[in-house]
Amino acid sequence: MLCDKLLKLSDFDYELPRELIAQFPAAARSASRLLHLDGTSGELRDRRFCDLPHLVNAGDVLVMNDTRVIKARLAGRKQTGGRVEVMVERVLGRDEILAQVGANNPPRAGSMLILADAVKATVLERRAELYRLRFDECSDVFALLDRHGSVPLPLYIARNAGECDAERYQTVYARAPGAVAAPTAGLHFDNALLAAVKARGVVLAWLTLHVGAGTFQPVRAENLAEHRMHSEWYSLPQATVDAVNAARDAGRSVIAVGTTSLRALESAAAAEELHAGSAETRLFIVPGYRFRLVDRLITNFHLPRSTLLMLVGAFAGMDNIRRAYRHAVESRYRFFSYGDAMLIERQI
Repeated sequence: MLCDKLLKLSDFDYELPRELIAQFPAAARSASRLLHLDGTSGELRDRRFCDLPHLVNAGDVLVMNDTRVIKARLAGRKQTGGRVEVMVERVLGRDEILAQVGANNPPRAGSMLILADAVKATVLERRAELYRLRFDECSDVFALLDRHGSVPLPLYIARNAGECDAERYQTVYARAPGAVAAPTAGLHFDNALLAAVKARGVVLAWLTLHVGAGTFQPVRAENLAEHRMHSEWYSLPQATVDAVNAARDAGRSVIAVGTTSLRALESAAAAEELHAGSAETRLFIVPGYRFRLVDRLITNFHLPRSTLLMLVGAFAGMDNIRRAYRHAVESRYRFFSYGDAMLIERQI
């Protein structure tokens, strides 16, 4: 982390009326609003997300996260009777997961959980705040979760997941199962909009970063130099490396769809040159960070005091972000996962 030690958590707070937290997706994916921020001039423009094909140019590369959200939430009980809720953090193998386990009394290694009245899971060990669990008689953990789990909507969506969420809390290009939260900037794209962007001569490129439940964990350290970022796995294919390098060589824009795509790209370029492959990232981006690759960012509006708000503050400049968020509140934009979007030009 490149971090000014004087940065405080309270520097990233703002007031948000609760009624602006979107509880349902827009009627159509591309019907969301789009706040366009130029990080250098500070100019703000109110647009629609369907305007995006007119805001990109031939030769630009749009980098998208193709992770697929799994049904990561399982309700159940201990063998002794106490209620538990399991929230998958990561799939470890064909029958094992790393998970948060909510219970009045933490389960012990060797104890049994009975989930969805159908599945038995053994607690193998505790790893800090997480637990390693093994499902009994399971050969495909993804299939098990699909049958017995539910869509893990964020806590600020104050309702149970419904049938619509199985489709709408998933990008249309989701392919690689493993995320427990959606890369929400991608939720605004439908197939028609992707085709329109591609028809403009924009190159569509893909990577995978499996969003973990840690993305919802609050930052507890007031001094940001003391914050430890959660780890997330990503994979960057050679085809995407080639597309990004070609755009940079031609003087075109590299556009990250979502903070997850940006973090994966910037992590893979930590040694100044972009490399294909898979790795874990704990990259924590705060104001003062020097961006290596990404020129423009498509993102949703983020929670107060969150690492994602710090990231966009680093990308656009905190004064610009504060002003943009004030404008969004005054203009009644919809916030967070099912809310509206921003297109941010990096501050130069």
